[in-house]
Amino acid sequence: MSGSAEVHIVIPNYNGKKFLPVCLRSLECQQYDSLRITVVDNGSTDGSQEYLRGSHPRVRCIDLPENRGFSAAVNVGILSSSAPYVFLLNNDTELPPDCIRNLMLAAGENAAFDFFSPKMLNFHEHEQLDGAGDGFLRGGAGYRLGTMERDSSRYNQAGPVFGACAGAVLYRRTVFARIGLFDEDFFAYLEDVDLNLRMCRAGLRGYYVPEAVVYHIGSATSGSKINPLTVRLSTRNSCYVLLKNYPLSLFVRFFPVICIYQLCWLLFAIKKGQLLSWCKGMGQVFPAIRRMRGKHAELQCLARITVSEFAVCLREAEKSVVSSIMHRRKEQDKGNLLLRLYGLLFF
Repeated sequence: MSGSAEVHIVIPNYNGKKFLPVCLRSLECQQYDSLRITVVDNGSTDGSQEYLRGSHPRVRCIDLPENRGFSAAVNVGILSSSAPYVFLLNNDTELPPDCIRNLMLAAGENAAFDFFSPKMLNFHEHEQLDGAGDGFLRGGAGYRLGTMERDSSRYNQAGPVFGACAGAVLYRRTVFARIGLFDEDFFAYLEDVDLNLRMCRAGLRGYYVPEAVVYHIGSATSGSKINPLTVRLSTRNSCYVLLKNYPLSLFVRFFPVICIYQLCWLLFAIKKGQLLSWCKGMGQVFPAIRRMRGKHAELQCLARITVSEFAVCLREAEKSVVSSIMHRRKEQDKGNLLLRLYGLLFF
């Protein structure tokens, strides 16, 4: 596909040299000609920078002196070009040759939408979903729809989606001109959830493109899904999401579901032996309350839908999450009594 709008691919990297060869080779094979690739290196010490310059001289590498986190790295990359489309991509991914072409075809055919989410599959088990767009839990977290489910026709229908995982998503540049960049206070984890909420309140819309596939390892930089870093940041950033994006009326309206989610997250952290990390995360919330509420006030001028309309969007986004979780549990021959009760009480 040639003669088309330029796509700027931004890949944040921190000590990910072992993942870069597969990722970059798959990008070199894309059936889309107008690509620019930028790797933003977060102060790696594993030889990533030397590898890039020696083996992929056409890939631009922006070197940061230290690890500034995912949000800061992708922001640097986004600002380093003026291409009309930005494709954020994790380094632990591999793309079939038609991935970006299919995303751009969808973008061309759906002018009313502002970002485009591919189907993410497990890198090692291609029959297992990693995510089919993102939903939202009103208690303060995102959820990749379909994660850990077997890929099926259920997730082969293109259409509107609430949000997208920043590990692989195509944005029109106008998104960032409209609502700003990723919030660097988040450092890593849930920064895309914050962006999804800001886009929703600003009236921006997402589209799921199942024909565009990305194979994703997941948690490659942190080393595992549950560890002291991920629990601390997820705990803190979940509260940041709420403080920054919820008007007071939604705190009151969603208070029961906020309490349920946060209690479940605490119990999960305890079960995984991460109570101290949870406490550290919560301890970082209180000094930031005024700052986050200040950001909330600044965001009000960007709002294009009412608080009531926002609340409906969030409820529908959570419905899609609960439906996905129930489908996965049914596949695993597990019961859904509590989730059914939750739905009856809160939907």
